[in-house]
Amino acid sequence: MNVNRKTIFRLKQRLHETDTVSGRPRSGRPRCTTQRQDRNLVRNHMNNRLLSASASSRQTRGRNNQLVSANTVRRRLSTSGLRARRPYIGPILTQRHRHQRTLWAQEHGAWDRT
Repeated sequence: MNVNRKTIFRLKQRLHETDTVSGRPRSGRPRCTTQRQDRNLVRNHMNNRLLSASASSRQTRGRNNQLVSANTVRRRLSTSGLRARRPYIGPILTQRHRHQRTLWAQEHGAWDRT
């Protein structure tokens, strides 16, 4: 198994003492969301791909009914391979604008540097 014998011995000993082989609690700040809430965040963003992280954070309450920050939502989504979308801010092109841009590109498509 490419594992040291001492490691197997310690795991076996820990299993007999505590009935589990999982590690002991570590230092650090505890997570503010549960795994179930993380799955719900991912599901909500899969259903609504245009949902921003800040909007999602306003809807989500963590443990002890505390608010979850937008950065936390971004981190939870990135662990699932998703990204929170930012709403597009800019001019909205109408059908007429698109048509005019296509005509311009077709007229000037054969241009070269000269």
